[in-house]
Amino acid sequence: MNVFGVDIGGSGIKGAPVDLGRGALAEERHKVLTPQPATPQDVAGRVAEVVGHFGWTGPIGVTFPGVVTGSTVRTAANVDPSWVGTDAGALIGEAVGGLPVTVLNDADAAGVAEMTFGAGRGRTGTVILLTLGTGIGSAVFTDGRLVPNTELGHLELKGHDAEKRASSKAREDEELTWEHWATKRLRKYLAHVEMLFSPELFILGGGVSRKADKFLPYLDGIRAEIVPAELRNDAGIVGAAMAARAAATR
Repeated sequence: MNVFGVDIGGSGIKGAPVDLGRGALAEERHKVLTPQPATPQDVAGRVAEVVGHFGWTGPIGVTFPGVVTGSTVRTAANVDPSWVGTDAGALIGEAVGGLPVTVLNDADAAGVAEMTFGAGRGRTGTVILLTLGTGIGSAVFTDGRLVPNTELGHLELKGHDAEKRASSKAREDEELTWEHWATKRLRKYLAHVEMLFSPELFILGGGVSRKADKFLPYLDGIRAEIVPAELRNDAGIVGAAMAARAAATR
């Protein structure tokens, strides 16, 4: 069964039909740039562009980089603040011609996909997925059950939001070497999260997951096992499609 998933990020919006039997994209994903500023109307228009590329006419799952309750956006750190209070499901649904739309937090979507099809499959105890991209998203699971909207990228680290120091964007903006970023930024962040939650497993996702060999060797001193996301940067799309299917069958 194929269901459409869209992943809204701070820099790009990507989507594709997903084969939920395999937990993999059924077609090559289509990506457009996130508009700047990333206002609700403009982002909804770009989502419609991605969906229209495939001529899709069924249910759609959409991730959002912030807290989402129901389909209402509660926080918007890396997109325009006018998103706060917006019914994203209704807005995007209108933009895609009235198709049913399910909206959820982006890292939660990636986490559900990884726990079902990827690096977290069959794992019990506390598992934390972290998406390292424009910001840092988080998904926390206890014995496979999601604690939604945790937003651990906004924990304070040296007086700043952690994502401002330890995200992939911070590494690129400050032109840090992989070793410096991993040892001075990411390792300290992981140690802080580990102190608070004592997970058995960290899954590191987002765009940098495909370059895990460049930074994983420097993350010594963390007690939890650390692995890259197996679905790489497609996890959000897969998780969005899973949420859309779940909503359609309720």
